[in-house]
Amino acid sequence: MKLKHLWKLFFKVACSLLFAAVFYTVWLSAFLQVSHLGNSVVEAIGMFLAPVTTAAGFAAGIAIYELLTKTEKTRFFSNFLWPLVGCAVGFGAVYWYGPMLIVFGMFVAGAASVTIRELLLILKKNKILVAKGQHS
Repeated sequence: MKLKHLWKLFFKVACSLLFAAVFYTVWLSAFLQVSHLGNSVVEAIGMFLAPVTTAAGFAAGIAIYELLTKTEKTRFFSNFLWPLVGCAVGFGAVYWYGPMLIVFGMFVAGAASVTIRELLLILKKNKILVAKGQHS
């Protein structure tokens, strides 16, 4: 793998982490406001939205990185699925230690999922380029 691919990967993941943090902060602010209502249904819905909102932030970061760098445009939904699974796993793994720790689980698992997805895309793209070069 070339060094430029690693830098691209680093900045894309960093951008997605930044936007995940922004989205999580907005979610947390809203959740703290409604948690004072004492309605357990509203609190449960709010907790359920934590991984969804954070994953949307990861996906938005990827989309914004691609827009700013004018690189290939991937579909938002495919960008969203990987971090959604990662954030849900991170949420589930850490929630039982305390709900305020979910951010760590979601960020680690979400960033790992984005990194793995981007690595797979880079490897797939390089295999296609190598295969085209061999047939020429």
